[in-house]
Amino acid sequence: MARTSKSTSSSNGNTQSTSQEIAVHHKEELQEAEGTREGTYFRPNVDIYETSKALTLVADVPGTAAEDFEIDLRDNLLTIVGSVREVDPGWQPLYSEYRVGHFMRQFRVGQQIDQTKISAEITDGVLKLTLPKAESAKPRKIDVRTA
Repeated sequence: MARTSKSTSSSNGNTQSTSQEIAVHHKEELQEAEGTREGTYFRPNVDIYETSKALTLVADVPGTAAEDFEIDLRDNLLTIVGSVREVDPGWQPLYSEYRVGHFMRQFRVGQQIDQTKISAEITDGVLKLTLPKAESAKPRKIDVRTA
């Protein structure tokens, strides 16, 4: 655990200091991986958000470029596989929370997702997949008319 401190000023000019514990998340190593590459496989942390139009999947994958991914959708199973590259060999790490290796996550995709419109982008080590909802799954307002 890491500890952070924060100082705040009240309206009477007094300063208060509070501290807070922050949990450090470490990569979870997969016990069994069905990968075709040799080496260690990790399970990246993923958050999934839902709006009325889409599901958004956000995965932490530092050290990975767009060309390091294989994202596949087959038989309603979305598979994300990637590799973390070696850092510059001239660098001497002082502290490191992730290791070089492969990662894999799989998600079952239901019929409410328009599978032809799934998209992916990576920015600063964060992979974002957008899974748009099919028109039939989107909420809609039904007008009531008088007869």
